[in-house]
Amino acid sequence: MKTTDKIRKQLAENPMILYMKGSPTLPMCGFSAKAAQALKDAGHDFAYVDVLMNPQIMQALPEVSDFPTFPQLFVGGELIGGSDIIEAMLESGKLQPLIEAARPETPS
Repeated sequence: MKTTDKIRKQLAENPMILYMKGSPTLPMCGFSAKAAQALKDAGHDFAYVDVLMNPQIMQALPEVSDFPTFPQLFVGGELIGGSDIIEAMLESGKLQPLIEAARPETPS
């Protein structure tokens, strides 16, 4: 499977996924730390991929997203942006409705 196909599969399988340097509990750069903390503050679980441990994804993701830097947040398969955008959306109240809309329906 091509790396770009693997990325597209990850995007399809995860309502919210953060491609970051490190992990949410041990971020390896300040921008990844800020993005992960903003998502934690939003109160929703999210998947993540440590691009430092997956250099092929780090190299191929900008081809898929047309966004050159990390972290990169995707919600519902769509690129939202990096840490500054995530923080601004959290502060403005726009992040929460976006996350809620992308969450899978739970059967009653």
